[in-house]
Amino acid sequence: MLRTKWSVPIATIAIVMGLGVAGSANAQQKVLRVSPHADPKVLDGYQTTATITAMHMGAVYDTLFSWDESMASKPQMVENYTISPDKLKYTLTLRPGLKFHDGTPVTTKDVVPSVKRMLALETMGKAMASFFASVDAVDDRTLTLTMKEPFGFTEFILGGSNNLVGILREKEATADYKAPLTEIIGSGPFTFNKAEWLPGSKVVYEKNKNYVPRSEAPNGFSGGKVVKLDRVEYTYIPDQATAFAALKKGEIDFLDGASLDLIPTLEGNPDIELGVIYTLNWQGFLRPNHLQPPFNNVKARQALALMVDQGEYGAAAYGSEKYRKNCFAMWLCGGPFGTSAGSEPYQKQDIEAAKRLLKEAGYNGEKILLMGAADNPSLNALTLVTASNLKKIGINVDLQMMDWGSVVTRRGSKAPPSQGGWNIFHTGHGAVTAASPLSNLVTPTNCESAWFGWPCDEAAEKLRQQFIRETDPAKQKQIAETLHKRLWEVIPYIPLTQYEQLFPWRKNIKGVLKAPTPVWWNIEKM
Repeated sequence: MLRTKWSVPIATIAIVMGLGVAGSANAQQKVLRVSPHADPKVLDGYQTTATITAMHMGAVYDTLFSWDESMASKPQMVENYTISPDKLKYTLTLRPGLKFHDGTPVTTKDVVPSVKRMLALETMGKAMASFFASVDAVDDRTLTLTMKEPFGFTEFILGGSNNLVGILREKEATADYKAPLTEIIGSGPFTFNKAEWLPGSKVVYEKNKNYVPRSEAPNGFSGGKVVKLDRVEYTYIPDQATAFAALKKGEIDFLDGASLDLIPTLEGNPDIELGVIYTLNWQGFLRPNHLQPPFNNVKARQALALMVDQGEYGAAAYGSEKYRKNCFAMWLCGGPFGTSAGSEPYQKQDIEAAKRLLKEAGYNGEKILLMGAADNPSLNALTLVTASNLKKIGINVDLQMMDWGSVVTRRGSKAPPSQGGWNIFHTGHGAVTAASPLSNLVTPTNCESAWFGWPCDEAAEKLRQQFIRETDPAKQKQIAETLHKRLWEVIPYIPLTQYEQLFPWRKNIKGVLKAPTPVWWNIEKM
């Protein structure tokens, strides 16, 4: 039997997809067949910041506000709202008729604990929490948010925050914060078909026939989420060559997270559209673990920065310079805070200087655990370049390759590498959510409350808090530049290259929207 290099039988993929099965129950339905960029192992946006989970949350759950394609926040579940003259009290009224997938109405009994959960657990929610005095229900459709001091990002963060954490039922919203969601029941435009979920291969979303969209035109996550499909079926194909072949043959309709080095094989294909969804580029980066030696020492992290040649990483992971560029801005080149200030010492690779700093940090040949995602071509390439460069600067590399879902799970461990933890991994982020000191998940340096890797620097975090509190745009930029210089001193993470992610889909697919992640409403299959 013919197999891919990932040992997935082609026949098995065909069966999961339902390819060539005559008389299928889905034959008369409008079914969008998607090959996602990763297997959605985690279905709880409070447990991970993985983009594949954000895509899941955005389909199943609705949010009080939603971001349009430029990341401006618009009312979504909220019908209308007011802000008091002193900007300390928000009064929100929910749209009438909102219902969860189990048929129960959405009320403030669900919304209030959902907001409290977000403030306690989600990265941007935590940033907002210190400004809050209380969240209170007035009646079933009205709630108030009372602030201790004015906060300029309230509507933005209530747009779902980084991982689109939406409104849960009271039952889930008040459950143990440390436990993952066990029932996937939201009020969004799609329902999750748990019965057909095959972890590692298949995920199914179905049209929520009871969903009442807003009347405005769709724009990113905002506006009318009108579903024109009956089902969206994910078939996870880890081998990109197999996924590209399936797209060309019409066995799948949409390829999420396509490998850029294979994109030229689709150029000129009359049946394939190549489109841009994200409004800003993405960035690959290296994240060291600040809790474990040697990278708890700043000199060791500086050594990592000096071993980097962005051109080398970009060529290996993202192919042609047509789709990538060197960029030392932690908040993205081309974004509103896209400064490179402070990065000057690290813009040229210096292996000898890296060796010297590593020695000064006290490194003495201990094994360094480098996690790699073998099923993600770009992250796999970044990992292999880093493995080679680590050896060049004298590090004893313990390279452990696994699937991306396992990386997502393991990166949450604070244990020593020999006990299930880690030293280094790679990932990427982008679009507008990475382009600000507020929304960028890996910018915070608030110690063990920070994103995986847990950088700890009081000076940088103090500057970030100043940025969050500042309302004058010109002063925000000044604070951002000072913060950026400090971050390049303490090295919370290392940008490796910036790239434009293209998405290919069949030309009979119409209505693909620009958004921070792919969305499936507004799409028609002709």
